[in-house]
Amino acid sequence: MTRSMTDTALLGGSFNPAHGGHRRITLFALEALGLDEAWWLVSPGNPLKPKDGMAPLAARLASARMQARRAPIVPTAIERELGTRYTIDTLRALVRRYPKRRFVWLMGSDNLAQFHRWRDWRGIARTMPIAVIARPGYDDRAMASPAMAWLRRYRVSAAGFRKRAVWSAPTLVMLRFDPDPRSATAIRRQSPDWAARHADLPVRDPLTHRLIPPEREPGR
Repeated sequence: MTRSMTDTALLGGSFNPAHGGHRRITLFALEALGLDEAWWLVSPGNPLKPKDGMAPLAARLASARMQARRAPIVPTAIERELGTRYTIDTLRALVRRYPKRRFVWLMGSDNLAQFHRWRDWRGIARTMPIAVIARPGYDDRAMASPAMAWLRRYRVSAAGFRKRAVWSAPTLVMLRFDPDPRSATAIRRQSPDWAARHADLPVRDPLTHRLIPPEREPGR
């Protein structure tokens, strides 16, 4: 029997830049949850992050495309097309636009620790299952967070999630694997001009097939 739904993980972030850690946790989550592929939602702008030091969208999408090569990962700047700024609006729009897909929202335990600050975070949890990936130094704060106090009752194991014929939300899955020390912050420190090699090139969005134009600095 042919399965009619495609099971898709969603990982949102600035990807400033994308790196091997993003790829590793994504592939781990796909395997652990039995999913078909993942979409990296490269955000035009994160309301919870400062704009200083943020590379242009085209450069960040280009870095994501490089890291996603030869993997079931599709980087996309679809939020630019949707015109959404907040995660809740993006996820609801994706559910409407892609009715033949079942989505799982991926996030690190650092985000779970502050999840209660996100706009309509309970609405996010009711829109699709959430899988939280452990990150060094954040697990205790995540487990003690207001969001976890509410989500704990909906927790299932990864094995239990894989066996479900019908998905429901809220559902919370906690995923643990060997910590990955790589971070975008460390990469920016080591190579502060990483975005320059993408500065003058438009990048095609692998999902929407639209060109993302480069952003030129004043005076160029």
